[in-house]
Amino acid sequence: MNPDDPLLKILACPLDKGPLHLLEKETEGPESTEDALYNPRLRRRYPIVDGIPQLLPSSGEQVTDDEHEALVKRMLTP
Repeated sequence: MNPDDPLLKILACPLDKGPLHLLEKETEGPESTEDALYNPRLRRRYPIVDGIPQLLPSSGEQVTDDEHEALVKRMLTP
């Protein structure tokens, strides 16, 4: 999934129905991460597996305060 994908404009969090932010794969640092969709309001991350967003409430994971801060910084950095 890429940032210009029109699907991103219609996808919503299954819990609060608000917009989600794309977190692209990150290879820097001690852990590499896969693409995911993030809801900063609820601090929930939803994985994208084989290009398909997993948007069931049970597939989202809660992130810690430290992870949330790092993800928000990532979202704000162009």
